[in-house]
Amino acid sequence: MPMGMWNVPLANIYAAHGRAHLVPWVLATTAIAAFISPLFVGALADQKMSPTLLLRWLALATGAALCLTCLSLAWQWNDGLVLLCAQIQSLVATPVWSLTSSIVFSQLHSPKQQFGPLRACATFGWMAGCWIVSFVLHADASLVAGFTAAGLWVGVMGLSWMLPLIQPGDMQGKRSFRQILGLDALDLLKNRDHRVVFITAALYSIPLAAFYPYTARHLKDLGVQNVAAVISLAQTTEVLTMLLLAGVLARVRLKWVFLAGIGICVIRYGLNSFNTQTWIMIGTTLHGFAFTLYFITTQIYLEERIDKMWRARAQALLALLMGGVGNLIGYLGGGWWHRTCEINGVTDWSKFWLGETALTAAVFLFFALAYRGIRAGR
Repeated sequence: MPMGMWNVPLANIYAAHGRAHLVPWVLATTAIAAFISPLFVGALADQKMSPTLLLRWLALATGAALCLTCLSLAWQWNDGLVLLCAQIQSLVATPVWSLTSSIVFSQLHSPKQQFGPLRACATFGWMAGCWIVSFVLHADASLVAGFTAAGLWVGVMGLSWMLPLIQPGDMQGKRSFRQILGLDALDLLKNRDHRVVFITAALYSIPLAAFYPYTARHLKDLGVQNVAAVISLAQTTEVLTMLLLAGVLARVRLKWVFLAGIGICVIRYGLNSFNTQTWIMIGTTLHGFAFTLYFITTQIYLEERIDKMWRARAQALLALLMGGVGNLIGYLGGGWWHRTCEINGVTDWSKFWLGETALTAAVFLFFALAYRGIRAGR
């Protein structure tokens, strides 16, 4: 819920406070953080400290850092300090998602069957956060959304006391510097299928990074008022797909599930290029299929095919490649592409989304040619 309340209206909130030019750089702070914190925290969770305790204190730190970020905008601090606050927030918030996934997976007997419905609860929380921002707080471009999200992060910390105190892995002996930082997770890339899945996650995150910030700006340009609520349409199909995912994975080969997600994203961005509110709403609705069929399936893939002693680090490596490599290129590259598509302050949205469509189609082709899967042998 707090993720949705802040991430979706973020671009419009910064623009409302005269900092629209910072949006690509603020988004890039999450990518920079993804290079640093998820693997380190994942290594701690696997080797040293209970993931539950890590989640508890990271949630508190995220709430405090988000509050500081909002205050930096409200008090009109200079750009450097605003970006510093955003970077601190990203450093403590970025590991939360992969860490939470590892906690959930540790309690499941059949991840393929059980993870989808549980993950749908998180998506519903995101949706609820968007609805609250638009319909209750009327804060689609207001810091009220950020301060409320900060308070909810403290609530997440409180709820963590109800979770089981999961013990870290029992790695014995002296650990190398590489192990302490979690860099030994890179050994997972030696397996061809693992490598293709991880690399595709990074490549797919590049065009996917354009979805929230630029869909929100596009809708605003088209005169839509309740932007966060409209974008929550994406989560309706996300919930539906997660509930059906177990049945799909039981009947369909993994390769086709992965390709279906990327292929739907190609269609979604193609619809956005029509530059009308109706087509963007239809395209936004397809986001749930595009996201879930690749990224949630990837999390299940890692849980089933990687030794349990490596799972927190595997989820963290996925977060690094998505949130670090993919998002850094996606946010900064998307910002450059958006400026390229602007003429006298007016965005050529058809051109912008066609570029994202072509990029996603290239990712689809790469995965189709590179991934072998179990049937082809390893």
